[in-house]
Order: sequence, then structure tokens, then C-alpha cells
Amino acid sequence: MTAAALPETAPSPRGGRGRPRAGALDVLVGKRARERRRALGLTVQEVAAVLGVPYQQLHKYETGANRLSAGRLFLLAGALGVEVGHFFGEGEADGPAAPAGQRRALLGLVRNFARIPDRQQREAVARLARTLAGLGGDAAGGDGAAALGR
Repeated sequence: MTAAALPETAPSPRGGRGRPRAGALDVLVGKRARERRRALGLTVQEVAAVLGVPYQQLHKYETGANRLSAGRLFLLAGALGVEVGHFFGEGEADGPAAPAGQRRALLGLVRNFARIPDRQQREAVARLARTLAGLGGDAAGGDGAAALGR
């Protein structure tokens, strides 16, 4: 995303005295951070602990209610395994990410598949998924269990 495509960065209004309130860019950064955290299956508490802040503070960052300092943004990027530019929409050459609900469902599916202890049951689930996707039940590529180290 180029600087021209970023939300308006006009000076944030001040609520009388003190620091400026968070603006549209802060909301964008918080939204992207929350999306990434949820895509990784991390809780607010887990990420807050890495940053060394209370979970309530991380929630304020994610909602755009409070601004992230440059140093804390750098730590957040490291905790979420992305570059700082990710929070500003950089590096999205292959289009927008899947909706958050779809990513959560996919993450849950993978977790549950990995917990199936019986190899034959995993193979049956993989065949079912291939069939429902229109790829046929005996498509090459195995059951996917090998990719999970099973």
C-alpha cells in the first residue's frame, strides 16, 4: 500500500490537553494486528505477555483506542511473525487475505485433523474433503497426514 492509499493522517484532534487521540491509521494498524493474532490462533493474553503490557492495553491497541509506539509496533511485528509494514497493508501482492471467519475455520479444521489419532480415519477425512471439493476421493497427494508428520 502506498502512502497515498493510507487513511487520512491529518493531525488527530486533541481532547483538550494531553496527547492526540488515535486516528484512522491507528485503527488500521490495530485491525491488522488483531487479524494476524487471530489467524495465528493466539489469545490477547499471550501476545500482551510478549509485549509486556496488560491484555487490556493490547485490546486498546487492536481497537485503535490507543496508539502504538514505534518500539512497541516493532515488538508486536516480531511476536506475530510479520514485518512492520504488514500493519500498513504492505506486502499484499497476491490480493487480500481470506476473511477472518474463514481463516479461523481453516485453523480449527487443521487443528482437529491433526488430533485424529487413527491413520485410517485421517485418510477417510482427507478423502471426504477431496470429494466435497470436487477433486475426487482418490486424487494423488495422499491423505495430508504425511504433511503433518503422522
